Amino acid sequence: MPKTGEQLALGIIGAGIMGERLIDAIHGESNSPVRIAALWDPASAALARVGAAFPAVPQVPDADAVVAASACVYVASPPASHLGYARAALAAGRSTFCEKPLAIDLAEARAFVAAAGGAGAVNFPFASSPGVAAIERWIAAGGVGVPRRLSIAVAFARWPRPWQADAAAWLDARAEGGFTREVVSHFLFLARRLLGPLSGLHGSVQFPEAGRSERAIDVTLTAGGIPVTLTGRVGGVAEDDHNTWTLEGDAGAVRLRDWAIAERRGPDGRFEPAPDAMPNARLRPIALRRQLEGVVRMARGEPHHLATFAEALDVQEAVEGILAL
Repeated sequence: MPKTGEQLALGIIGAGIMGERLIDAIHGESNSPVRIAALWDPASAALARVGAAFPAVPQVPDADAVVAASACVYVASPPASHLGYARAALAAGRSTFCEKPLAIDLAEARAFVAAAGGAGAVNFPFASSPGVAAIERWIAAGGVGVPRRLSIAVAFARWPRPWQADAAAWLDARAEGGFTREVVSHFLFLARRLLGPLSGLHGSVQFPEAGRSERAIDVTLTAGGIPVTLTGRVGGVAEDDHNTWTLEGDAGAVRLRDWAIAERRGPDGRFEPAPDAMPNARLRPIALRRQLEGVVRMARGEPHHLATFAEALDVQEAVEGILAL
């Protein structure tokens, strides 16, 4: 466990887009509370790409070497491998920061969470988002009043998104991939955290292409007893990635648009952004650095704001329930 004032030695398993983004967030901050102790990926091309961009990041020969070099292990590999690496880290006395979902098998995820306790967290960046913080302030100030309904809508020109092309083999497979696991899970986490437990799933999911991930979902559920409508589509839109999370109440409405932009509905019925709203490309590194601050607190055994294993499991239960409709 790192002492107060010490940099946290973070090891990274997985040199894909998420691992690279976290590295960039660490290197983009002076006096970071985190240092990268080791990086490994089974794909030499991925390591070469990250090594060219960040030559100072130490690369090691295998996952065991990452665990040995680190106080905390960030698991950023494809979903099927998450629990194997997380278990190895926890068994060695390391804390763990894991990408979602925890696993592709719900029974395995339940067993892991029951055994792991509070020794880790899951990377849902909405836990650290300035846009979400603005939504929370508006709700606390009475801008929504009594919540009446939540609507979540996601849409993609194609799946996987263009920047995920290197990971298409698993991102577009039914076993591990699909936009419900990859994207909708974030908005369900936000619903769970702000409104309450998820339950009462009904609806439909479409898998029109054999072996490939879903292309449409139409779902209703509740979050803390509040009715939720959830829709998702691949195709029919020009944007690579468009989404809205809209909470309406008896006193007003607020929404998060395109991952980052907090908006509230004015008297004329139009949604207006917060004065300090910024697009996701600018907001993402800020949220990731706040996530890293939470990782440091979590690794020290201090209270933190990150998504717990238990929260992540609840989200996964809902996600897999949707995909089984």
